[in-house]
Amino acid sequence: MTAPRRVHQQPAYVLHHRPFRDSSQILDLVTRDHGKIALVARGSRGSKSRLAGLLRPFLPLTVSWVARSDLGTLTGAEAAGAPLGLHGDAMLSAFYVNELLLNFLHRHDPQPEIYELYKQVISVLGSTSDISVSLRSFELELLTLLGYAVNVEHVAGTQRDLDPEQTYDYRVEQGPVPVDRAEGRLVFSGAILRSIQAQAFDDPRVLRAANRLLREVIAHHLGGKELKSRKVLKELHRGRIAPPNQRKPGSG
Repeated sequence: MTAPRRVHQQPAYVLHHRPFRDSSQILDLVTRDHGKIALVARGSRGSKSRLAGLLRPFLPLTVSWVARSDLGTLTGAEAAGAPLGLHGDAMLSAFYVNELLLNFLHRHDPQPEIYELYKQVISVLGSTSDISVSLRSFELELLTLLGYAVNVEHVAGTQRDLDPEQTYDYRVEQGPVPVDRAEGRLVFSGAILRSIQAQAFDDPRVLRAANRLLREVIAHHLGGKELKSRKVLKELHRGRIAPPNQRKPGSG
C-alpha cells in the first residue's frame, strides 16, 4: 500500500469548488510549492463546520492535506490574510483568471512563479480601475511562464526586429509574418506589436489590439474552448452599451 503523503501549512488559493456527497466538497486549489491540486474537504458544507465560509476563491489560505492518490483529503485550513474586496467587473475578471489556471495548469506541477503572478494579479484587481490593463499584462506573463510566449518582437522565423511601418499577420504557431494588407483578424502594424511588447497599455489602440491578439492566442491553446467568465463579461458589456430600446424586456 502506498504510504500517505502529508503536506502542512502550504500557501494556497481556491480556484473552484463543487459539492461532493451530502456535506462535503471537492476543491481545486493553486498552491505555491505543489502546483494545482484537488482535495476533498469533508463536512465543510455543514452549518457547524469551522471551515464554512473559509474555503472560497480569492481568500489567501494556508492548507494542509494527506494524499494517497491524485485526489487528497484536506486536513486543515486557515486564512492567511484578509479577503479581497472584489466586486462587479473585478470579481468577474478574477474568476476569469481562475479559469485560465484551471485550464492551463497540470496537477502536481510546481510552478511557484505562476503562484506569485496569480497572487499579484488578484491583489491588483481588488484595488485598480484599470482592470483590462492588469489582465493583459497577466495574460502575457502567464503565457510566457507556460512556455507559450507571444512573439511581438521579431519577424517569424528570424531575429529581425519588427519594422514599425510594416504590417504583419500574426500566426500563433509562428509569430508575425509580413503582409501587404492593412486589414485582417490578426493583422497589426509593427508599431502596435512593439507597443504590446512594451505593455504600453495606456494607449487605447494598443490595449484593444492586445485584447484581440491575446484572445486568439489563448483560444488557440485551449483548443477553441470558450471560458464561461469571458462569455459573461462579454454579454454584460454588450448589455451596458446597448441602447435602452434595444434591450430585452426585463434586462434592466
